[in-house]
Amino acid sequence: MNLKFGTDGIRGPVESVITPEACLKIGHATGLVMKELGWKTVVIGKDTRLSGYMLESALQAGFIAAGVNVRLLGPLPTPGVAYLTKTLRNKFGVVISASHNDFLDNGIKIFNEDGEKISRNIEKRIEKYLSSELIPVKTSAIGKAYRFDESGPRYIEFCKSTVPSDISFASLRIVLDCANGACYKVSPEIFEELGAEVITIGNEPDGYNINQNCGSTHPELVIEEVIKHRADFGISLDGDGDRVILVDEKGNLLDGDDLLYILAFSNPNRTGPWAGVVGTKMTNLGLEQGLQELGYKFERAEVGDKYVSEMLSKKGWLLGGEASGHIICKDLVSTGDGTIAALKVISSLLLLGKKPSEVLSNFTKIPQINKALTVSNKDIINDKDLKLLIKEIESDITVGRVLVRASGTESKIRIMIEAPEESVAIKFVNDIENLIRSKI
Repeated sequence: MNLKFGTDGIRGPVESVITPEACLKIGHATGLVMKELGWKTVVIGKDTRLSGYMLESALQAGFIAAGVNVRLLGPLPTPGVAYLTKTLRNKFGVVISASHNDFLDNGIKIFNEDGEKISRNIEKRIEKYLSSELIPVKTSAIGKAYRFDESGPRYIEFCKSTVPSDISFASLRIVLDCANGACYKVSPEIFEELGAEVITIGNEPDGYNINQNCGSTHPELVIEEVIKHRADFGISLDGDGDRVILVDEKGNLLDGDDLLYILAFSNPNRTGPWAGVVGTKMTNLGLEQGLQELGYKFERAEVGDKYVSEMLSKKGWLLGGEASGHIICKDLVSTGDGTIAALKVISSLLLLGKKPSEVLSNFTKIPQINKALTVSNKDIINDKDLKLLIKEIESDITVGRVLVRASGTESKIRIMIEAPEESVAIKFVNDIENLIRSKI
């Protein structure tokens, strides 16, 4: 079984990759590694995809066959599973989710005892067992499964506790898009219990409509609703709740780079663990320059919140994220958490007494054009003609940065070009796209 970890766990179509058989094997292989490390209990959460119930049964069967006990959390945001993995003193946590992908896909994300994505070393150990025969432990040694019904309430209380007691949301009207995903129940309750008037959309999951024309990958919906209801903020989460996009009172979109700047700007302490911020290769050059003007150091990690988290740990810093909306506030959480990021950004703006536009006027983004091309074989990224074209574009003095990469979560090639003139960036993105299309 050729299952490999990508940038965010193992992900793919349910019909061909993340099948019940695959999940049975993943649960068993992960359970064997857990036992080697001396750990005997795992928590399992999931989003709202139709396939989640089927795959949950197969996954828990694999763990039980390895002699590992299972706590079933039910539908819960990915960061909620990470939080409970840590606080319940379980050594592993697993999420059944394909994040922002549509319902045809699903995936497996695994957290360690600190609520962080497992290391590449542990991934390799699991992959090794995936290719071996599944042999259950003796019947007397098989694991047990339990349902844990307090997962939602515990996560809600934790999220509320991250907002300072002297901050009130009572004056706010918020449009909240839950992407018909894992946040559909818990996130509205969090903002309502903090006093906000909440207009919730994307909160009627049917197993098929997760991320469907809603959520952080389709922010046009929340923009429309913010303007319609004259809201103070719009919050758009993704299917598993680990990323977020905000909208201001005028309907302007605030991506992850904007949110990072707001959080950095509002922080008066810029020394020690607050001395630097981590972004990725996709982070806008304008944000890097803006943060440096504020007195921060800045480092770029590989694309993926896992790599941002690893870089933060390496540097000893607390704030990082991606333009896509993965924001990691390590003073509060161990992984990207869309709800907590939104809470912290809004709380910071309330403390400052400023609108988002007033803060964001202090830095200027460089025009950045992004395009994703669906391909059947991502090895096109190694084509010699493509590499030559990229090198030629990089040598052009009118271009700032060029990044062409294979997606780690989808069958896509992602193209990003930054240039002082948007027209230049558009031209070269089109050139790269045309070459790739001629090769596939």
